[in-house]
Amino acid sequence: MNALCTIPKDDEVDPDEVNALAQLMTWKTAVANIPYGGAKGGIGCDPGQLSLSELERLTRVFTQKIHDLIGVSREVPAPDMGTNALFHGYSRAVVTGKPIDLGGSLGREAATGRGVFFATEALLNEHGKSIAGQRFVVQGFGNVGSWAAQPISENGGKVVAVSDISGAIKNGKGIDIPSLLKHSVANHGVKGVINRENANEIKAKFIVEAANHPTDPEADEILSKKGVTILPDIYANSGGATVSYFEWVQGFMWDEEKVNNKLRTYMTNGFKDVKEMCRTHNCDLRMGAFSLGVNRVARATILRGWEA
Repeated sequence: MNALCTIPKDDEVDPDEVNALAQLMTWKTAVANIPYGGAKGGIGCDPGQLSLSELERLTRVFTQKIHDLIGVSREVPAPDMGTNALFHGYSRAVVTGKPIDLGGSLGREAATGRGVFFATEALLNEHGKSIAGQRFVVQGFGNVGSWAAQPISENGGKVVAVSDISGAIKNGKGIDIPSLLKHSVANHGVKGVINRENANEIKAKFIVEAANHPTDPEADEILSKKGVTILPDIYANSGGATVSYFEWVQGFMWDEEKVNNKLRTYMTNGFKDVKEMCRTHNCDLRMGAFSLGVNRVARATILRGWEA
């Protein structure tokens, strides 16, 4: 089983954070049912403070340092916070999230956000609702939030508030998302956005975790007691990893419609699998997703002959 290794550039990167995210990536790829393990690497820096040439040199040196760790049958790097297709164009061809002209996949840039949309759609359908007519708040309007907001708006959902690193706006009648996109500044998501200090103030019925572990354990418990349904990160934001897998296997480039249709299928099936685990163990969606991921990794371990 190969490991999908996502690489953020962020000034808060530290070994404990990388270890935790590597574990989350392991369960995420298992929940997504793609044949990867999980790994993580990162560069501790603030990309916004570096020039393009500095970022290029940083990326090339980092790639050289991990040269022996990556490969078609080993770790397969993918983009994460603070990186994009341009930086992955500086790396070896084994990486995913490459520019289209260098063998990347159509739909990869939007994949995590579009996957969040498909996950939200599946969750609402489970509760007898649809995107149309629902009110949405998007915390973080960067590469994930902005791409999720677009199909929500296009399918009749009303985005009433948006926040990012620069501030927040709200409009009870709905925000013009295409106009906002023209003026937005990319947001860098952070962990612990929902914590015990603000959890009691949240009035949403559903929370879809588009970032990695944005909800502190204390907040998770508070929200659970309030009856808030949380769609966990290891399922909800797995669209990027899924389309990285598509890029890895597609050979001749798929058209974007095919990529999006296959992504919808994976996200829809993933939700069904998580719900089945919830019914089996009488648990919430987070525990169901973790149970699904751990069970699939355990099964793969046995099939590989690696069990103790």
